[in-house]
Amino acid sequence: MAEHRPPAGAEDDRGPLRAAFAGLTTRGRSFLAAGGAAAACAYLLGQPDLLRVGMLLAALPVLCVLVLHGTRSRVAAARRLSPARVGAGSEARVHLRVENVARVPSGLLLLQDRVPYVLGPRPRFVLDRIEPGGRREVTYRIRSDLRGRYPLGPLQLRLADPFGMVELSRSFNAYDVMTVLPRIESLPPVRLGGDAGGHGDGRQRVIAVAGDDDIIPRDYRHGDDLRRVHWRSTAHRGALMVRREEQPLQARCTVLLDTRRRAYAGGGPESAFERAVSGAASVVSHLVALGYGAQLVTDTGLAMPGPDTSTADTTEVTGLIMDALAVVDHSANDGLDGALGGARGGDTGLLIAFIGAVDDEQIAVLGRLRQRATGAVALLAAGQWDPAYEADRLRALGQAGWTALALHQGVPLGRLWQQAALELAGAGRGVTGPR
Repeated sequence: MAEHRPPAGAEDDRGPLRAAFAGLTTRGRSFLAAGGAAAACAYLLGQPDLLRVGMLLAALPVLCVLVLHGTRSRVAAARRLSPARVGAGSEARVHLRVENVARVPSGLLLLQDRVPYVLGPRPRFVLDRIEPGGRREVTYRIRSDLRGRYPLGPLQLRLADPFGMVELSRSFNAYDVMTVLPRIESLPPVRLGGDAGGHGDGRQRVIAVAGDDDIIPRDYRHGDDLRRVHWRSTAHRGALMVRREEQPLQARCTVLLDTRRRAYAGGGPESAFERAVSGAASVVSHLVALGYGAQLVTDTGLAMPGPDTSTADTTEVTGLIMDALAVVDHSANDGLDGALGGARGGDTGLLIAFIGAVDDEQIAVLGRLRQRATGAVALLAAGQWDPAYEADRLRALGQAGWTALALHQGVPLGRLWQQAALELAGAGRGVTGPR
C-alpha cells in the first residue's frame, strides 16, 4: 500500500497560512467579526471586561486555523486496490487508510475519492477525530460493465475543527489504475488442432538420445544422469556436455481480431465489436489453459506478444494479451492487410478470427492468411445484417478454406466452439477430444 503525498505547489499562491485563513467558515468569520466589534466597543466605552470577551471570541477561530493548518500536512493517506485487474461486470474493492502522524488529534475528516463516472458515484466518508499516531480504514466497491483502464484518485481530504470554525481541503497526488478486462465465456474442453506440423494429436518431436551428429548438447548440471553425457562434445569442449532432454513442439494458436470501425455497426457493451473482443479474450484464455502458445493479431499489425517479447511464461503472455484487449479500440483501416504482417511467419498453427463485415477483397486476404494455418475458424460478428448477405459471406469464407460461423448476440460462444470442432472433425482436419 503506497502512501499518498500532496503535490508540490498544492498550497494557495497567497501562502500556506493565508490559504488556511481563507478556509474560515461563516461561523468562524462571524466569531472574528464579533470579537473585533467587542474590542472596538470596549475601547470606546472603556470596558476592559468587554475587551477580554472580544479577544476570546477572536482567538477561538484563529486557534482553530493554526491547529488545523499544522494537522493538515501531518495526515497521510494510502489506497489499495484488490484486485487491480477484474473482468467486466465483476467487483473490486478499494481500501483507503488515513493516518494521523501529528502529535495532536485531528479534527473531523471528510474523505472523497475521485473515480470515473462509469465506475459509479464518488465515494465519500466522514471520519471522526483521529488520535495522534492513530489510523482509520474504510472500504468501498467499484464495478464496470465496460472494459478499459480507469484511474482512481487523487484522494481529496477536508478537515474541520470540532467547533465548525474552519474547513481546510487537501488533495493528494497519487492515483491507482484499475484494468477492466473483457468478459470471458467458458468453452468446452476440445482442441481444434494447431499442433506443430499440422498434427492434431499433439505429438512431440523428440531429440535423439544417442550418437547423432546433429545433437546440440548443453553444459552438465548437477544431478544430470551420467548416461546422458555426450562424450564427443565433452572431448571437443574440454568440459562435461550432456544431451538435451526431449523437447515437445508446443501447439500454437493465432487469434485475429478485426478492429475496423467500418466493419461494425452500433456501440456499447452489447455491440458486435464488444462481442468480438470478448470472444477473442475467451479463446485466448481457453487455449492457453490447454497448453497452446497464443498470439493476438489485429488488422493494424499489432502482434501480442511481439517478436521482441522475450518471455516463455504463459501467465505473463496471457496478461499481455488481456491488457491489450482491455484497451483495444476501433481502427480507421479499410482492410485486413496489416494482419498478414502481424502474424508470425510460417505456420501460425490454429487460426481463430473474429471479424466484422468483409468484402471479397478482404476475404481474399483472409484466404492468403489461411494458407499459413493448420486449421482456421472465422467467427463473423454479425450485427443487424440481412440474412441473405450473412449467408453469402459465410459461404465465401468457406470457399476460402475457413470454417465460418455467425457470432450472433445471445448465442453462447461455447456452442459455436463445439460446432466448429464438429465441422473440423467432419472435414478431416484433426480435431481431438479433451485431455
